[in-house]
Amino acid sequence: MDTWRQLKPLEWCKYVNKEVKVTAHEKQQHHGWVFTVDPVSASIVLVTFQEKGGTPTVRVVTGHAVQEVEVLQEGNEETAGRLRLIFTPPGAHALGPEEVRHRKESLRMWLEKNRIPVEEKGEMLCVANVLTVSAPYGAEDCSSSNEIILARVQSLVESNPDSTPDQPANS
Repeated sequence: MDTWRQLKPLEWCKYVNKEVKVTAHEKQQHHGWVFTVDPVSASIVLVTFQEKGGTPTVRVVTGHAVQEVEVLQEGNEETAGRLRLIFTPPGAHALGPEEVRHRKESLRMWLEKNRIPVEEKGEMLCVANVLTVSAPYGAEDCSSSNEIILARVQSLVESNPDSTPDQPANS
């Protein structure tokens, strides 16, 4: 169990796609799968799946209220896919796991070629310890509290010759 306020922003991404128990102010507890953590407010987006195909519940626990986070269960590719599906607009092109993996690898190599420090943290790419990129690894999937770095990395992501925003990357 981690005390939330002692964690650095990039440490938050270790909770993505994991089932957690969040203890908030006044000892309120929330359970669910972490979809994302907002890097500015430290708010956690939790998803609870209903049994037998019911509608999932999405809850945001604001960062200032979070006291502790305990991992209950590790996620897998199936869980990550279910979480992504919730937030994919109807009619949007859904990428298969192989396409997503290819985009992640392509972007990592493109950033390294441009001498940008990048490391993989589960499903996310952490760039220069101040920015994260989540699937499907486009410019709109970049997140940082530093707007200057965000704009520059988004521009670099858009210039990646191996992918375009409208279609999956191809070799």
